[in-house]
Amino acid sequence: MSSTTAWIVLASTSVLCFSVKLLGYYVPQGWLAHPRLQRVNALVPISLLSALVVAEGFVIKTHVVLDHRLAGLAVALAALFAKLPFPVVVVSAALTSALVYHLH
Repeated sequence: MSSTTAWIVLASTSVLCFSVKLLGYYVPQGWLAHPRLQRVNALVPISLLSALVVAEGFVIKTHVVLDHRLAGLAVALAALFAKLPFPVVVVSAALTSALVYHLH
């Protein structure tokens, strides 16, 4: 991809994103207050975060792998179920992942 093409794609994407955001201001308030839309909007961040965790935790390029990241996720999940404070969850997952990576 040439430099000119990259800049055209970047500018076009920026204009498109800005246009979508600007159009959001013109959506009638009644549409946004609809209960179904409220329920869907509440689930979007959860589904996106779940997809990110799966994509980053189990996949390298096009291959599914089980490595140190899975151990960290498992410990984080166990810590969350144990209702430990969030910093403890993060540190325990990081330490477990680092330990498994070092031992592997």
